[in-house]
Amino acid sequence: MKIGLLYSRIRKDEKLLLTELRERGHDVEKVDVRKQRFGVGDPPEALAACDVVLDRCMATSRSKYATTFCESYGVPVVNSAATADVCADKAKTSVKLDAAGVPTPATTVAFDVDSAMAAIEEFGYPCVIKPVVGSWGRLLAKIESESAAEAVLEHKKTLGHYEHSVFYVQEFVEKPGRDLRVLTVDGEPVAAMARSSEHWLTNAAKGAETTEFELDEEVRALAREASEAVGGGLLGVDIMETGDGYTVPEVNHTVEFKALNDAVEADVPGTVVDWLEAKAEQASDADAEVGL
Repeated sequence: MKIGLLYSRIRKDEKLLLTELRERGHDVEKVDVRKQRFGVGDPPEALAACDVVLDRCMATSRSKYATTFCESYGVPVVNSAATADVCADKAKTSVKLDAAGVPTPATTVAFDVDSAMAAIEEFGYPCVIKPVVGSWGRLLAKIESESAAEAVLEHKKTLGHYEHSVFYVQEFVEKPGRDLRVLTVDGEPVAAMARSSEHWLTNAAKGAETTEFELDEEVRALAREASEAVGGGLLGVDIMETGDGYTVPEVNHTVEFKALNDAVEADVPGTVVDWLEAKAEQASDADAEVGL
């Protein structure tokens, strides 16, 4: 098979996938989206013959537009442009999770400082302000006082970009010093880890300690439901434990898995490539049916 890989930097995650793909004898077409042009109409030569394309773009904007163009060419791409559009935006993700009945933290979106301040006061302290677009725990703020709220809102307003004028305010979830990350392929859990830290942010990118989490049926079901809610694909479902069960704050569509692979016994890149091969076969079968 010929597998396309959209990327902007080859990280350890991509190296693990590339090694697995090449060991299985697949032809891999690496496409650096910083250099590739996507025109309306015919696909670029690099993508035209691909059986399936995997989006591993780091930048949200590149991911959303590159997948949109791939779909316009009729080139199978995972994750889909629709999934990328939802998961890249925390507000859209919250709406989709809630509509699907997936437990998710209480959230309010406001569009000016006064309205955002009112929302914060309703939540009480502490609460959390997040950028609607972003990853790795960047620009998240735990708000513990009125003065802190005023300062953060003023800073966001001064940043200028329209996304910073969308004030995403969320309840603070008292979790037991850790959260969970479940890697799923079209809703099926591959493996999970607990990320533990003394800091309120427990992202692996922030230095949290990672250990394997033994999936129970409740977490499996929740991960499946969250994946389905945002459109499926190769996803990282974030889950927090509460006194009343679990809640899903967000779902990641260009999920990193190197920390997970180091923490668990499962062969994460091997399972992802198994799934890619199945997606390519499905696309080939669909083309054959159209040809008939």
